[in-house]
Amino acid sequence: MTSTPPTLRGRLGSELFARVAGPRGAQVRDRIHLTPGPRWYGPDAEIRRVHGDASMFVGGLTALLLQSWHPLAMAAVAAHSGYRGDPWGRLQRTSTFIATTTFGTAEHAEQVIGTVRQIHDRIAGVTADGEPYAASDPHLLRWVHITETYAFLTAHQRYGARPLDAAGCDAYVAQTARVARALGAEEPPETAAALRAHLESYVPELRGTPEAREAARFLLAEPPIPLPARAPYGVLSAAAVAGLPRAARRPLGLPDVPLVDATAARAGGHAITRLIRWGLAAQPAPPTPEG
Repeated sequence: MTSTPPTLRGRLGSELFARVAGPRGAQVRDRIHLTPGPRWYGPDAEIRRVHGDASMFVGGLTALLLQSWHPLAMAAVAAHSGYRGDPWGRLQRTSTFIATTTFGTAEHAEQVIGTVRQIHDRIAGVTADGEPYAASDPHLLRWVHITETYAFLTAHQRYGARPLDAAGCDAYVAQTARVARALGAEEPPETAAALRAHLESYVPELRGTPEAREAARFLLAEPPIPLPARAPYGVLSAAAVAGLPRAARRPLGLPDVPLVDATAARAGGHAITRLIRWGLAAQPAPPTPEG
């Protein structure tokens, strides 16, 4: 008896899942969702709605670009992350961290946060301009946190299957603050208005650097993906750039064309997230946790 060949939808879903979750993705998913025990967030929590949506593919790329606007954060990434040598491994580690803290048991969330804090404690250095940095710096950790929260929420509100209302946006920001505090970030925001204010407060210390512009070129123009995936990835990239604050565009060497953001990039963002959602729907649904 011959097996049925995978459908286009199945192949797309499998490829997306493998890229994001890694070769042990199924085992990691089952550990996160099947391990019994209390969780930080209930099944109806806004953080689960946002982090479980296909819009995270757009928001994740926006977050990487936005984080690079801070010269100290970018220096740490350039010197220690290995994003060029192992971009998929970095993506998979990040996605596992987000999935574990969002959907996993409290015990597993605390374990993965402890691991990240140990890594941060070993990352320190000096920028090309002579400024010292440390990944464990509470102020720098807050920058990374607010850029991720801003990017994920912005993408979800534009492209998510079920955008949040105003109260839901505030709840999402407050829920993400729990993870930020556990990682050592100082005074993370707990409302959407505070999130925007915190982002604005960092502007005086932000500037584009050669390392940041190089990272943007790598992420947007030189991604390590197969040739057939370049066109859809270009659509995803345009939507991700459209999610950036306009003030970040020129420092990162990126186009600032509001009309394109509001039309082609927005339409493309809806199309690509629908395609991703369609493909991932063919994958096994996350199991229902016990306990």
